[in-house]
Amino acid sequence: MHPALFLVCVCLSLSSSSLAWAQPSGEPGRPHVLLIMTDDMGWMDLGCQGNGKLRTPQLDALASQGVRFTDAYAASPVCSPTRAALITGLAPARLNILQHGHDAPWFWPEDRTIQPPVVEHILPHARLTMAERLKAAGYATGFFGKWHLSGTAVKDDDPATGGPDFYPDQHGFDVNVGGCGRGGPPTYFDPYRIPTLKPRRKGEYLTDRLADETISWMREHHEQPMFVTLWTYNPHYPFEAPAELIPAYEGEEGPGLKNAIYGAQIEATDRALGRVLAELEALEIANETVVIFTSDNGGWSGATDNRPLREGKGHLYEGGLRVPLIIRWPGVSEAGTINRTPVISMDLTATILDATGVTLAPDDVLDGASLKPVIEGQDGARAPLTFHYPHWAFHKENRPGSAIRDGKYKLIHRYDDDSLELYDLAEDIGESTDLAKEMPELAARLKETLTHRLDELGAARPSQIR
Repeated sequence: MHPALFLVCVCLSLSSSSLAWAQPSGEPGRPHVLLIMTDDMGWMDLGCQGNGKLRTPQLDALASQGVRFTDAYAASPVCSPTRAALITGLAPARLNILQHGHDAPWFWPEDRTIQPPVVEHILPHARLTMAERLKAAGYATGFFGKWHLSGTAVKDDDPATGGPDFYPDQHGFDVNVGGCGRGGPPTYFDPYRIPTLKPRRKGEYLTDRLADETISWMREHHEQPMFVTLWTYNPHYPFEAPAELIPAYEGEEGPGLKNAIYGAQIEATDRALGRVLAELEALEIANETVVIFTSDNGGWSGATDNRPLREGKGHLYEGGLRVPLIIRWPGVSEAGTINRTPVISMDLTATILDATGVTLAPDDVLDGASLKPVIEGQDGARAPLTFHYPHWAFHKENRPGSAIRDGKYKLIHRYDDDSLELYDLAEDIGESTDLAKEMPELAARLKETLTHRLDELGAARPSQIR
C-alpha cells in the first residue's frame, strides 16, 4: 500500500469507531483504556507464548480472554524510541528519537567506520500525545511507572535524572507516579530513589507499589472515562525480586530461564498486574475497559532466553524487535484468539484512538493503523513495517541499520558496509539462513521500499568517517 493511502486509511479508520457498550454515565463509545507496557520483557517471557519455566498465570488468563498477537513488534529494539512512538503514534524516525536516552560517546566502538546521527532523547511539547488527545476528549489520564522521555543522566554520579518540565504530567497526564528520566530504577525496593515516587514502606517492591497506586487512582476516577498508563520498570535491570518468589526458580536455569531472579521478576510483574486486572472486575468496569499488554523491546540476552528468536535487545533481529501483545477489547475481540498479523507499536496508538472515538484533524498524521479490523478478522492490505536503529546499543554487540518486514520476508540493511540480509520468517523464525544472494531482486525491491519510507519520515542516517 502506498504510504499516502495508508495515512488516509488511518484517518478513515479513526473516524469510524463504534462500540456496543456504554460508560456508567450512559455515554456510548467511551470505554476506559488500560495500557500496560513492561520494560525489556522478551517475546518468550510468558507461559502463553510457550515458556514452561516462567510463571505468568495472570497474563496467560488475559490472553485466554482476548487476542494474542504472535507477530507483534516494538517500534524500536530499544526503549525510549518505542515509548515515544506509542505515546504519540509517530515512528521513531519521524520523531528523531532513535536511541535509548542520550547517545553517549562510550556507546561508539573505537574502530567504527560510521558516525551515528545526532538525535533527540527528550519528547518535545510540540508532539501531541495520546494523553493530550484523550484529556481533551474528557478522559481522566493517569501515568504510573517508567517514562524515560524527559532527558537522561549520562553518568552514574549525576543526580539529574531528567527535566521535570518534560515529565508525563507535562504531556497530558493528570497524575504522574514514577515517571522521570531514569531508564531503570536504582533499586526495586523502597526507598527507590525515584524523584516522582515518595518512599512509603521500607522494603516494599516497586511493581507492587505501582500496582497499588494504579488501583487507588482507578477507584477515584472510574466514574468518568479513564486512560490508565501503567509502564512497569520490570523486568529491566537490576536483578531484584521479592525474596519469597526466588527459590522456585533456583536450580531451574536452562532453556527458557537464564537467571532465577529474573524469573522471579517476571512472576512478580505478573502478580502485580493481576491485581490491577482484578480491580477492573471489582469496580465492575472490566466489560467497559480495553486492555492492552505489550513490551517496549525484546528481552536483553544477558537476562533472558529469547530462543527460538535470534539475539535480543538492541538488535534488529527478531529477538530485539518481536514482543508479546495481548488485547482484550470487550465486544470486539473474541476470547482465546491467536492472530498472526504483523503489527507495530504505533498501531496500538491508532487502536486506542479508534476505540475511544477520538478523530484526527485533516492535517494530522499517525504512523499506525487501528487493529480493530484485524481483531474482527477482516482481511485487508497492511503497510510493511519499518524499523530504524542507526546506532550502537549499550552492549555494542549490534550493527547500526534499518529493517523492513513485508509479509513473510524481512530485510535488514546494514550501514557500516551497505550489506543486506534477507530472511523468510515463515520458514526461518530464527533468521539463520540469509537469502539475500539467492533472491537479489526481492532484496533490492525491499531495500527500495525501505529507503523510500525512511526518506518520507525524514530519517537521520549515519555518516561515513573514513
